[in-house]
Amino acid sequence: MMYDYLIVGAGLYGSVAARELTDGGKKVLVIDKRNTIGGNVYTANIEGIHVHQYGAHIFHTNDKAVWEYVNRFAEFNRFTNSPVANYKGELYSLPFNMYTFNKMWGVTDPRDARRIIEEQKREAGITEPRNLEEQAISLVGTDIYEKLVKGYTEKQWGRKCSELPAFIIKRLPVRYTFDNNYFNAKYQGIPVGGYTKMVANMLRGIEVRLNTDYLAQKEELDALADRVIYTGPIDAYFHFALGALEYRSVRFETELLDTDNFQGNAAVNYTDAETPYTRIIEHKWFEFGKDDQGNDLPKTVISKEYSSEWKPGDEPYYPVNDEKNSSLYQEYRKLADLEQNVIFGGRLGEYRYYDMDQVIASALQKAAQLK
Repeated sequence: MMYDYLIVGAGLYGSVAARELTDGGKKVLVIDKRNTIGGNVYTANIEGIHVHQYGAHIFHTNDKAVWEYVNRFAEFNRFTNSPVANYKGELYSLPFNMYTFNKMWGVTDPRDARRIIEEQKREAGITEPRNLEEQAISLVGTDIYEKLVKGYTEKQWGRKCSELPAFIIKRLPVRYTFDNNYFNAKYQGIPVGGYTKMVANMLRGIEVRLNTDYLAQKEELDALADRVIYTGPIDAYFHFALGALEYRSVRFETELLDTDNFQGNAAVNYTDAETPYTRIIEHKWFEFGKDDQGNDLPKTVISKEYSSEWKPGDEPYYPVNDEKNSSLYQEYRKLADLEQNVIFGGRLGEYRYYDMDQVIASALQKAAQLK
């Protein structure tokens, strides 16, 4: 064997595992079927703008150890996520806070906002939320649910809110203050120079082969290493023997515009059902409209995001963690446990939605066990 570990996937999980195992004295080979490193946090450089090619990624965490870890590989700016909701031309603050309540109901007293939400929850007859719709109404009331949650969520998931599990929206931030910071996290920011630069620093000195499809060359690649860390889709590894797990996918329409400012914010969510896309990202505002040298950027790049049901050939983004898919994953998990020399990790390997800090923490923990 030429390597101790073959790591399939140069995303965050694979890159962190590769760095830690290499520093622990192991010989590692990283492969990826794409021609880029970074997985879905890859950022392309367009006219000096770091474009989040696979959707907006804002790093946020309360885990000090993870924050200190990523700061080994990048300097982070002070970006704070404060998205805006656009409902048929009406603009509302996200997260839901006193600005939102004032625009919706004209209230300025947090007690009045609480009273209205409790009244609407009571009128809806909700005691113990059974689905996403009831969970949302119990958090923000019927008015906000109808305008700012329902259309957006049903576009995103392709299912009625009443058919989606409540836990999807349990972390929806609701504040009775004027705090516009979407994430309730101690540490937050964007890596200066983009995520690709950060991942390249993680992989420095480690052999990486791109344009390499593991499943198409599995026997040949397996022969190179004692063990495999696999971060691709778990069902694809087993040739969909038990059926395909369901995902939501996202299609991006990205445009370079000859203007210095399209929407004045990094993220604007379109919450009505009629607008076909879920949001527009204006990438330059993740870094305050500046290039790497601190100069103002004369152009801008926007991406419209369209959610869709995953089909073969699409990029899988969000696991549909309903009862049916969770049960199917558990069956695949039993098969995975029989693979003695293969470790399944990351968003696709474990079929779960991970924030970036959770991916990194999971990879650090697994690498510590393997050293």
